[in-house]
Amino acid sequence: MTSVDTYISLSVVILAAFIHASFQLSISVLTLMSGHALGRKTARHRLINLIGGYLFGATVMTTLLLTFVAYLFGSLITGPIPGLWWAIGCGAAVGVGVSVWLFYYRGQLGTVLWIPRGFAQHLDSRSKATKSATESFSLGLSSILSEMLFIFAPIFLAALILIPLSPDMQLFGILLYATVSLLPLYIIGLLIGSGHKISHIQRWRERNKRFLQFAAGSGLFLLGLYVYNEKIIVASMLGGL
Repeated sequence: MTSVDTYISLSVVILAAFIHASFQLSISVLTLMSGHALGRKTARHRLINLIGGYLFGATVMTTLLLTFVAYLFGSLITGPIPGLWWAIGCGAAVGVGVSVWLFYYRGQLGTVLWIPRGFAQHLDSRSKATKSATESFSLGLSSILSEMLFIFAPIFLAALILIPLSPDMQLFGILLYATVSLLPLYIIGLLIGSGHKISHIQRWRERNKRFLQFAAGSGLFLLGLYVYNEKIIVASMLGGL
């Protein structure tokens, strides 16, 4: 693979990571946990420890998910990646993108997300009960897993993109994906830890939720179409020459 191909592949990984970053469940859980901690008059240094544990848990789970999926695909696929795998990933991206347009937020005020109510109630109760960095670390892990329905598509395609790269570029791509996909979460954590009011953050999220919903759905749709064009249509045309 040439350096140009590597740069293009990493650009697609970054696009997938930005789409992942536009989802809001992990941010919602972070604000819930922080709000409950502030309601208990938690000291600032303890709040920062809770936020740090949560961010670390989310980072670990995101990195492990992409690493596991890439390793699994690399073990199952020998030689060039079959077109069927690309078609499955692209179909998932387009399908999830349309679902996000239609269903991501529930039809009510606020930023209530369309996730199974059992998951929502579990995360809400866990956020209320979280009082240590270890518990917040576990909550960070859970928040990423709870949004797998939406983030699986970008992780699937990012893993396929990473497989043909050299080992050092694979590692770089995984770390790049984790950093970019969690960047909004890091920013919100920094804002809360530095004393910004959660109510201000929530108002901003509510004012912009439809834009974020449209961006996430459109990004998935475009990602699926782009990868399908490059990996299936263009590849089949070149193979026929």
